[in-house]
Amino acid sequence: MASLGFNLGFTFSNAQIQQHRKVSGGGRVRVISCNSSSSSSSSSQASCPQGISAATPPEIELEFFGPKPGSDGSYPVDKAKAVSGDKLLRSIMQDNKIELYAAYGKVMNCGGGGSCGTCIVEILDGRDLLNERTDTEYRYLKKKPESWRLACQTIVGNKENSGKVVVQRIPQWKK
Repeated sequence: MASLGFNLGFTFSNAQIQQHRKVSGGGRVRVISCNSSSSSSSSSQASCPQGISAATPPEIELEFFGPKPGSDGSYPVDKAKAVSGDKLLRSIMQDNKIELYAAYGKVMNCGGGGSCGTCIVEILDGRDLLNERTDTEYRYLKKKPESWRLACQTIVGNKENSGKVVVQRIPQWKK
């Protein structure tokens, strides 16, 4: 009996895509790859066989304002970028070492399971670039403003959109 397996690998630094197809039994291996160099014209797509696209995925820019103003009265700002629809807001913050939890939340958070409510953030701009509130969020945030979200439940982007999301980290006493 023959088995068929697929392994798709994506590398977007030079918009390079490789597709590997392996068929056991007959021992045939077929490798298809297409490249798009960074020196190409305004088109970000390469001509690839079998409809494989080498376009870079849309990105979401994020700005995170700190929960408290600094000594000069301005809020500290951290910036990050993420592939649209690829990660949760909590994961993006952790990957970029952006503080999410206050003292209580550092000790008592649920690890992203949506069962504690310690990762509440306020979306100041770009709410349309996020997923809709989940049932878990409706349960925890039913008496909170619509702009408040749980970072562990919020998917940034939808794989097709791009833009900017501005997030205010909320101090513990306000939650």
